[in-house]
Amino acid sequence: MDWNRVEGNWKQVKGKVKEQWGKLTDDDLDVIDGRRDQLEGKIQERYGIARDQVRRDVDTWYTNQGW
Repeated sequence: MDWNRVEGNWKQVKGKVKEQWGKLTDDDLDVIDGRRDQLEGKIQERYGIARDQVRRDVDTWYTNQGW
């Protein structure tokens, strides 16, 4: 999995991330700035989901993007 694509295109990807995880604010997305660990941490914080589940959810979301 090549997360560098997400980091490099973060401005375009932010909208898709917000569609998937609507509880993330624009400020959250600015702080995350494409970093997967930050994204997972904010999802965990906002949704109260266990870290391993968040990781699976992000993997599934990334795979479904068709990059």
